[in-house]
Amino acid sequence: MKKNDTFQLEITDLGIGGEGIGKYEGMTFFVKGALPGDRIVAGVTKLKKTYGYARVVEIIEPSPNRREAVCPVSGKCGGCQIMEMDYAAQLRFKQQKVADDLVRIGGFAPDKVAAVMQPIIGMEEPYHFRNKAQYPVQEDAEGNPVAGFYALRSHRVIEHENCYLGVEVNEQILTIVKDYMRANRVSAYDETTGKGLIRHVLIRVGFTSKEVMVCLVINGSTLPVAGALVEALQQVEGMTSISVNSNTRRDNVILGNVTKTLWGADYITDSIGGVQFQIQPRSFYQVNPVQTEKLYGKALEYANLTGEETVWDLYCGIGTISLFLAKKAKMVYGVEIVPEAIEDAKRNAALNHITNARFYVGKAEEVLPEYYEQGSIHGERILEADATLKSPDVIVVDPPRKGCDEMCLSTMLRMAPKRIVYVSCDPATLARDLKILCAEDYQLEAVTPVDQFCHSMHVECVVLMSKADT
Repeated sequence: MKKNDTFQLEITDLGIGGEGIGKYEGMTFFVKGALPGDRIVAGVTKLKKTYGYARVVEIIEPSPNRREAVCPVSGKCGGCQIMEMDYAAQLRFKQQKVADDLVRIGGFAPDKVAAVMQPIIGMEEPYHFRNKAQYPVQEDAEGNPVAGFYALRSHRVIEHENCYLGVEVNEQILTIVKDYMRANRVSAYDETTGKGLIRHVLIRVGFTSKEVMVCLVINGSTLPVAGALVEALQQVEGMTSISVNSNTRRDNVILGNVTKTLWGADYITDSIGGVQFQIQPRSFYQVNPVQTEKLYGKALEYANLTGEETVWDLYCGIGTISLFLAKKAKMVYGVEIVPEAIEDAKRNAALNHITNARFYVGKAEEVLPEYYEQGSIHGERILEADATLKSPDVIVVDPPRKGCDEMCLSTMLRMAPKRIVYVSCDPATLARDLKILCAEDYQLEAVTPVDQFCHSMHVECVVLMSKADT
């Protein structure tokens, strides 16, 4: 077999990037755009020793779960890998993915996984749910600004302003920005040369407040004729904050460290489950507020708080879960490595008149051991340090995709809380960490997948573990 050869292939699974997987003559092939259940003619694009890559030449028999995507650039844009899959089938696939990882990576028995797995929480309407969009801006062959999303595994912009995951106001804002750029001859950033000004347009919308934020990420410090852009954007209903963020780095990081407000407030306000949050351009805030309320609600349910508990919230971000927990706990202690996020958390606590939540800057894997061993954080003695705090009732963890650090996991085991609630954005690292936590000390009680990112391969989970001897 060689490149460009064609052959019939039955697709049986999906890879981590949403590519179809099938086997032919002992080799595994990965096929972009193919779904489990498809029978296709595949064309070889790349060959390795035991596996290869192929393209769909023809769909001989489509999967029963195949649907026409509503988005005209589906398959070109790198955002929605499985939009052609029926939504109910997406949910079934994600539920099974979590279960398979718990068995394969976590080492849990299949009957145990079946017993603890709860039905995945999906969306009634899996479109227009994102409260945040980051549109890269480039120039076409004629020098006109275009905005959209990067093609899969590239930094080539696929022009598309009416994303089916985003909100309608995004298109209006992008039109205003492009009109401003053309009228004032403001250039778009060119990654290859490092020249040009406008890099990204960041848009955030409060789903409950209806407030709108626009932040232009620029390759410089000032925006020419900024007043003209501000005047036009002010006409957008709900416009609350207009700013520029300076990023002159030659890498893939979107936001720089300096943000200047051009008009309005420095933030927008939104609420989830009755808790208000102030959100700045660089704040971390879950992008799907409908599902986030369900996700955090499940975490709160699993924490099983009565008002007498001490809780640690590790990787707390801007305090979203912490403030949910504080409504039912005696005291909540949040830890987060990003200083700006901790400032946001403190501000959000004050905004909601919550006095039983305290926040500390630092790595969870450093703060937690120091506190457990010395009763201090960064060398500062914590007055509340006592046996109750060193052995809290509940620890909640919501780590990044890489999962928890080993030191963090070992300290959690030493602190021996009655319950651990693990909020995960990656089933593989979740399973790896659960294997450690449940080796002897903890019992796996419940696993609930939550579909935060419809039409993608990502799936979140909320997991409850209880102390094995309680």
